[in-house]
Amino acid sequence: MSPPDQIVRAVEAVLFATEVPLDVDAIAAFVGNSDVAAALARLELDYAGRGVGPVQRGGRWHFQTAPDLAPLLRRDRAETRRLSRAGIETLAIIAYHEPVSRAEIEAIRGVQIAKGTLDVLMEAGWVRPAGRRQTPGRPLTYATTPNFLSHFGLADRSDLPGVDDLRAAGLLDMFDVPAQSAAANAEVEKDSEEA
Repeated sequence: MSPPDQIVRAVEAVLFATEVPLDVDAIAAFVGNSDVAAALARLELDYAGRGVGPVQRGGRWHFQTAPDLAPLLRRDRAETRRLSRAGIETLAIIAYHEPVSRAEIEAIRGVQIAKGTLDVLMEAGWVRPAGRRQTPGRPLTYATTPNFLSHFGLADRSDLPGVDDLRAAGLLDMFDVPAQSAAANAEVEKDSEEA
């Protein structure tokens, strides 16, 4: 493989030096109007199979540790606190239904959410205000951020697992049992009425 040209080296340097992921236009602002997309493609090839490499999450590029090496680095990390069940449910609702208002989140969950729940998600950098609805009261809506995509290893929201994926992973079994029991009870009641 030939050595990288000047533009590839410049894009590599920008990605290493940046504190936040950058989109192609932001990278081009640093390196000049060059073929940044081709340079990024070359970097992906050059770093394939290495300990770090360029990745795109939510249309923004950054260097990331190879997923298979992540356990080596986790030993030195401080233990982070877990997200509450309400936080997980709220994050899932926002991810699947964004932009979504607080009232819509509460309607889907069936209970009110504490203001602190949204605050925790925004402090984590996974959720952001997404503007106001053009309806009476002009409610504030919420959406996920590029940090959310990066943290969960998603290129974009279309990579979120579907119902079949969640069921295959056993994550929906606890919700299917009450539905199956209700269906079975309805069938028993129907049979007893017919008898």
